Amino acid sequence: MGAPLPPPNPIAAVHPQPVPSSGIPLGAWVLLGAAIAAVIGALLPWARIDVSFGTEDVSADDREALRKSGIVVVPFRPLRPTTFHVMQNRSHVRCVLVDGRVGWTGGFGLDDEWLGDGVTGGAWRDTNVRFEGPAVRQLESAFAAAWTEATGVLLAGGEAREAAPEREPERKPKREEGVALAGLLFAAPTIGSTEAERFLALSIAAARTSIHVTNSYFAPEVPFVELLAAAAKRGVDVRLIVGGTGTDVRAARFAGRARYEELLRAGVRIYEWESSTLHAKSFVIDGIWSSVGTMNFDNRSLVLNDEVVLMVLDRAFGRKMESVFTADLEHASEVELERFEKRPWLDHVNEWWTVLISRFL
Repeated sequence: MGAPLPPPNPIAAVHPQPVPSSGIPLGAWVLLGAAIAAVIGALLPWARIDVSFGTEDVSADDREALRKSGIVVVPFRPLRPTTFHVMQNRSHVRCVLVDGRVGWTGGFGLDDEWLGDGVTGGAWRDTNVRFEGPAVRQLESAFAAAWTEATGVLLAGGEAREAAPEREPERKPKREEGVALAGLLFAAPTIGSTEAERFLALSIAAARTSIHVTNSYFAPEVPFVELLAAAAKRGVDVRLIVGGTGTDVRAARFAGRARYEELLRAGVRIYEWESSTLHAKSFVIDGIWSSVGTMNFDNRSLVLNDEVVLMVLDRAFGRKMESVFTADLEHASEVELERFEKRPWLDHVNEWWTVLISRFL
């Protein structure tokens, strides 16, 4: 799949929910961040903060405030007549890198929805991961690819680190501090099957005892429905936590529900998240093979988008992921086949038309 899994990769935390809210709007945080960046620039002249973004929701005033503070901010694939050919190929990457030593990824965004407990007060439920080790370099390469495309500048690596010799040398993590194996998969659109499709297909096909998936936008194509059904039929415990009535993309929910009957009849157990808006994208298979990242269970993520996924082969990390999954079941309701078959006729209509466009949702 193009992503080696070198040890060790210390994974400090799996965050099954956002940080507690301070009650301060995100716009205020942007201005505060700009002020902090200005101080960093004055005290640490070698320090550099680069930001690449792919959303027009960042206001011109906020972008200007960041730039005036010394932060390099560039748009990624802005919609222009010259970029129509890649209009469907969006960057869905979430990437935070600190000094080339610490990496963060997951479903998080920079918006007020990620302030809170993930269950109440309109907060979104997400899973994010902080990690160190060789996988950070792989995440850096994903950022470098986007940065080069957006700016035309090839990042040769480590300019800021090399310009600050007085800093402490980079600490190499000890093997006992890290998980057994971990790697960062950067998946991008290509001709034929994508790395994201192969990663997910092989993970499902290799399962022997359990497949526990948490995914906010579950709208699988037929081959993945068949893979999940086949796993359940061979005795694998297949359970899915997917977006419920609180989803922010109702069309994706209906497209996913169009696949429920086949999955339920095969023995797959499906739970819909009810407490808030689910936005997590993770799985744990056989209690040892786990992933946390940006990839949804739909054609857009698997075929059209740029995505990143931290892949982990480790039983201790797998147990942590299983505990998060079990805790999430308390906030989800199981879909029962007999009751689902009696859903309103309008739901059938919505499922029918959303499946027709599901490849582009």
